[in-house]
Amino acid sequence: MIVLKATQDKVLSVLQSVAGIVERRHTLPILANVLIRKTGAQLQLTTSDLEIQIRTTAELDGDDGNFTTTVGARKLIDILRSMPSDQTVSLESAQNKLILKGGKSRFTLQTLPAEDFPLVQEAANFGPSFSVPQKVLKELLNQVSFAMAVHDIRYYLNGILFVAEGKQLSLVATDGHRLAFSSATLDVEVPKQEVILPRKTVLEMQRLLSDKEGAIEMQFAGNQAKFSFEGMEFVTKLVEGKFPDYNRVIPKNHKNIITLGRTPLLASLQRTAILTSEKFKGVRLNIEAGTLRVASNNAEQEEAVDELDIDYSGDAIEIGFNVTYLIDALANMDQDMVKIELADSNSSALLTIPDDAAFKYVVMPMRI
Repeated sequence: MIVLKATQDKVLSVLQSVAGIVERRHTLPILANVLIRKTGAQLQLTTSDLEIQIRTTAELDGDDGNFTTTVGARKLIDILRSMPSDQTVSLESAQNKLILKGGKSRFTLQTLPAEDFPLVQEAANFGPSFSVPQKVLKELLNQVSFAMAVHDIRYYLNGILFVAEGKQLSLVATDGHRLAFSSATLDVEVPKQEVILPRKTVLEMQRLLSDKEGAIEMQFAGNQAKFSFEGMEFVTKLVEGKFPDYNRVIPKNHKNIITLGRTPLLASLQRTAILTSEKFKGVRLNIEAGTLRVASNNAEQEEAVDELDIDYSGDAIEIGFNVTYLIDALANMDQDMVKIELADSNSSALLTIPDDAAFKYVVMPMRI
């Protein structure tokens, strides 16, 4: 039976859309495989790592009929990548094996039975579904994901908090030293729901979402989230635990405010970062009337100083920061101007976009 027949680029793109979560080495060998299910003319591909499951439906030529099997996902992708993009390829089933043909090439691949593939048990009671354009969710994720923790013992920080309430969807990430908040307006009112998406899920969503206006539909349950978009269904386990109260972390009423160009500030920080030491990424910001001075030094007693002219008449402040935290925030914004609000040299700083309350970034100072 011919399971599918199409050009290499078409088959590869369908496979790659589900294969991001597949690990090459697994305690369960079948998890390295993709589940292929053919019903009539419709083809469904599913992958899982027991935490996340991705399923996509595609219309690819081939024989009509019902057929199901599993085959190594990465191996299939590696073979397809080695072929020309306009070449027609076919996948045929023959005695517990799959044969991939393209041009004069032929590859015989071992399969594992579909009934052994561990599908994620979907939650019975998802909350009300709501949707935003894919482009909007991708932007929200990009604006906060860099602040997620990596392998933190406080496992609830290794992900992003989603809060849907009323007509607002807010995303929050923190690693304990900095916090990023971003929000968007929903078309419908939803009851308050809070879930923490794991780090791997966030990175995979960023890979899959496009800049299209097409909607992505979301539903949350007690221990699962489900996303549907462009013929794809993405189900993930959630991180259990209590996320910190981010409203208490975001400073209110800082009286010293600087508004300046994002690009010149980013360039200045990147220059001074060159002379910070590997372990200690500290820079000093000296802020006084009309001038922002950025300075760094290292163990070899080298020093960098950079000055920017600013429109400022508040208190003179000297404050230290991990320069990477400031660069991350500025590099993930695309606006021309940035607003920095400060209280004194010991309080956290608030970075926002002028006239836009949807994005907030808080960074703790460091002693230098």
